[in-house]
Amino acid sequence: MNRNLWLLALCQGLFLTNNVTFIAINGLVGLNLAPLGWMATLPVMGYVVGGALSTGLVAQTQRRFGRKASFQLGLLVAALSALLCCYAAYSKNFWLLVAATVVAGYYNANAQLYRFAAAELALPAFREKAISLVMAGGLIGAVAGPNLAAGTRSLTDVPFAGAYLALAGVALLAMGLLTCIQFPPAPAQTTASAGGRPLGEIMRQPVFIVAAAAGALGYGVMNLLMAATPIAMQTCGLPFSDVAWVLEWHVIGMFAPGFFTGHLIKRFGTLPIMAAGLALNVACVLIALSGVEFKQFLVALFLLGLGWNFLFTGATTLALTAYRPEEKDKAQGALNFCVFAVLAVSSLASGVLVTTQGWALLNLGSLLPLGLTALALAWLALGQRQKR
Repeated sequence: MNRNLWLLALCQGLFLTNNVTFIAINGLVGLNLAPLGWMATLPVMGYVVGGALSTGLVAQTQRRFGRKASFQLGLLVAALSALLCCYAAYSKNFWLLVAATVVAGYYNANAQLYRFAAAELALPAFREKAISLVMAGGLIGAVAGPNLAAGTRSLTDVPFAGAYLALAGVALLAMGLLTCIQFPPAPAQTTASAGGRPLGEIMRQPVFIVAAAAGALGYGVMNLLMAATPIAMQTCGLPFSDVAWVLEWHVIGMFAPGFFTGHLIKRFGTLPIMAAGLALNVACVLIALSGVEFKQFLVALFLLGLGWNFLFTGATTLALTAYRPEEKDKAQGALNFCVFAVLAVSSLASGVLVTTQGWALLNLGSLLPLGLTALALAWLALGQRQKR
């Protein structure tokens, strides 16, 4: 554990500040501006669609310019897109807001690689702990994001426009931190190994399939329920202060385990920790179905965060075994594309289902991807057992 890792963890925290604030306000701003109610979460969807569309471009910039320059470019896009979101809120232009969040998706795709960069800043024996530590930096976002949204809600005459201005400042702060991080040089490539194996060959490996499926579906379920929570709580008559509190504890659940998830993976193995995360997600759904009071939202979203941490950290660790150093850019790009593709679907489904079918049906529907994740984990565990 070194200075570079701690600085990267701070950048992860500022990235999550951006994400949590977007989740907290984009659906509500969208609800005020959208021509139809079911379109409320289109700005949330735009953020992940932009991320999906940017994965190939991000992989190219990472390969051509290196980690630091690519990450700083992502932060520049974050600052500019936040200012564009602010203007869209002022001008009451719903489609401009959606377009601005699509542009912001480039930052999303870029910063999703922080967790992979963490593994490169530590010795091989400590990769799991390095990934876990950097993801724990998201605790900053857990506290700062909801409080930033609540504190800047009435900063200007237009609700939440001040939050977008604050996010531009957050991006500039992260750019300053990144200048102090020293990333290792890219591994030297010989003519024989340049580029490594074809992407199709990498993606056909069972370990890659399960890492991609578990990471994408686990993230998709988390996004499905988290994006709908502000709208569902508002529909149930709960104040925005309660929404901010629930989101804060949800994100604490997402990233507080980062201080020990790496230790658990080293001790018990990757697949058992991922299975534990899956069980926590199921517990979240059961509690959410038990009622729509503040306490049910609070406990359910906290468990959802815990489950996501175990599942996603495990999937990231598992993915590291599926590719060689010279293959990292295209393999990580493919993994992130899978995540963003599922997030795009879950973001749209979240707004449509919560506004037309209700919170209960939304939770019942999340059991399908959780069941598919369980089958994927069982398939890989059985294959590994037979190989042993």
